Amino acid sequence: MEHYVWDQMEEEQLNPRLRRKVLHAANLTVARLSLAKDAVVPEHSHVHEQVCLVESGIVRFTVGGRAQVVRAGEAIVVPSGVPHFVEVIEDATVTDIFSPARDDWQRGDDAYLRR
Repeated sequence: MEHYVWDQMEEEQLNPRLRRKVLHAANLTVARLSLAKDAVVPEHSHVHEQVCLVESGIVRFTVGGRAQVVRAGEAIVVPSGVPHFVEVIEDATVTDIFSPARDDWQRGDDAYLRR
């Protein structure tokens, strides 16, 4: 068993409007993202199924061409392989859960987040 405390985990500054804390398990990845207003995660897709839990703020997800505004206390599921992007309407904290684990992130292959 491994124990994590979000407030004590190292936070990575990916770009001026996006910070991330992440933990990897054998079959899933959990990331807690701090997103500043007007941040954009460019369109991308991946083999991972993704659940996005908006803890605070307001975020617009466009998944497979369909836009959905998601507010604090709401969640959205992004299916595997579907192109999607994110626009931050109000400063937000989002917890993302991915299955399988994000081996691409573990390799450092996350340049789309660093723009």
